[in-house]
Amino acid sequence: MSGEPARDPSDALRVAVLGPGGVGGLLAALLTQAGASVTCLAGARTVEVLRTHGLRVESRLLGVVTTRVEAAEQLTAPVDVCLVCVKATHLDAALERVPADVLGDALVVPLLNGIEHVAELRRRRPHAAVVPAAIRVESTRVEPGVVRHDSPFVTIDLAPAAGLQERVVRLAGVLERAGVTVRTTNDEAAVLWGKLAFLAPFALLTTSARAPVGRVREERREDLLALVHEVASVARAEGVPVDTDMVVAFFDSVPEGMRSSMQRDAAAGRPTELDAIGGAVVRAADRHGIAVPVTARYVAELRAATD
Repeated sequence: MSGEPARDPSDALRVAVLGPGGVGGLLAALLTQAGASVTCLAGARTVEVLRTHGLRVESRLLGVVTTRVEAAEQLTAPVDVCLVCVKATHLDAALERVPADVLGDALVVPLLNGIEHVAELRRRRPHAAVVPAAIRVESTRVEPGVVRHDSPFVTIDLAPAAGLQERVVRLAGVLERAGVTVRTTNDEAAVLWGKLAFLAPFALLTTSARAPVGRVREERREDLLALVHEVASVARAEGVPVDTDMVVAFFDSVPEGMRSSMQRDAAAGRPTELDAIGGAVVRAADRHGIAVPVTARYVAELRAATD
């Protein structure tokens, strides 16, 4: 796909994408192609690149997407939706790009890893309509304005509160036209813990082993099963009945070369989301008095390796 979509600007869904990296850049390009009016919020260098060259997405699933998007360092006009696509380690600073008085009561859809950011967003932006969400995708920012999408899927789960369904349905429709699989539920804990049940074992194992998922599921099978069961036990205590057999089956089905974003960050010497992913599991386990020895060991070892 390439070129500019035909649309009526007065009817377009207005979307701000906070953090046009691997996830945000992919969604910004696809949403623009689907007719949304998208503004990417980022630092000065990225804004300059996007304004000059636009966004390019190279996707095995969706082909090559090239499109122009608006870009700014700070939100200055109202939007219908703000997709929060930064890493958990950058959330605090990134929110300075989204003033509360400009954001108003817009839908705020955080596509961060972990579970604790939802409460933080509701505290920091109390008038906005925060919709807990989870995305399943492997997508990497190669350089500013260029994204490589490697996974054969892009799936987003949304958990709108009562009164937000109509607005979320509109967003879901645009996402689906963009090629994204969208699922909705009224159970926000299920959305967050449903992803973490896979993500925590995946991120911890691939980062520790410095290897893609194919090697991990062969060489660290015992730890994989232990991690899945430990995270599932914590999820159940949080009210989410995770099916461990389904999690393991999904783990076994993903492409063998797939790597976690936490592994890529660690390899590049960048701050990782270890605390938001593994640390969150350990803290929740402590609250419920549940032993998670394998999870705790991986978290401690990875934390020591980056200290």
